[in-house]
Amino acid sequence: MTTPRALVLTGYGINCDEDTKFAFEKAGGKAEVVHINDLIDGHKTLDDYQIFAFPGGFSYGDDTGSGNALANKIRNHLWDDVHSFITRDRLVIGICNGFQVMVNLGLLPAIDGEYGKRQVALVHNDSARYTDRWVDLDLNSEGTFGNESPWTRDITTLSLPIAHGEGKIYASPTTLELLNARKQVAGRYIQGDICRYQNLNANPNGSLENIAALQDETGRLLGMMPHPERAIDFLQLPNWALLKEQYKREKRLRPADGPGLKLFQNAVAYFR
Repeated sequence: MTTPRALVLTGYGINCDEDTKFAFEKAGGKAEVVHINDLIDGHKTLDDYQIFAFPGGFSYGDDTGSGNALANKIRNHLWDDVHSFITRDRLVIGICNGFQVMVNLGLLPAIDGEYGKRQVALVHNDSARYTDRWVDLDLNSEGTFGNESPWTRDITTLSLPIAHGEGKIYASPTTLELLNARKQVAGRYIQGDICRYQNLNANPNGSLENIAALQDETGRLLGMMPHPERAIDFLQLPNWALLKEQYKREKRLRPADGPGLKLFQNAVAYFR
């Protein structure tokens, strides 16, 4: 059985690369953190990997807008390689800043397969503040949105942390209509157990239609503002102490893994 390999991109300002690598490896895959310059100069090639991850962080300090500088560098130096990668049976994920990169690069949502064309934006939170908290997500529990994606298979709801200042998804009414019609909304913010536990509003940034995640029409490319790599262990949950006591009193064995691990397990399982 071949173990799928994930390339986790790193570069100036990216700070969730090692966390993302660890998540893939805990899920049973092999992962390697690769600097963008090593891809540009040919020391590494995307052809050697089945999964490509744009992790979170503050690439290039967000000096020209979140994810914009890194997207431009990829467009100018690696677009042909990236485009070739996504046209094959491969998986791509962008988390937080990585999602911003994918949107700026036009990898998402790529309505009508128009990769390379920017169709939506991720703008400043309505609060005008950097927000660090947990959220609850609906990943198509009612079957009314989101084509089945390898990433979100068998996941209906999910609780994950966020940490961003520019996470509000904005798009024209026409684009929003197309996103819904093509079922490319991969996740929406909802008022779930975590939000109720922390007495927080469901939508942390004012994102239109409560959109938290998008996918391309194939479902193989996924972008999301929440951080699944920061929720791969039960003890990372904000209410783990309460849950631990509930499991104990109900005489149930508490899980060892956190909710975010399932996405990485799904990606690894896709190639097995």
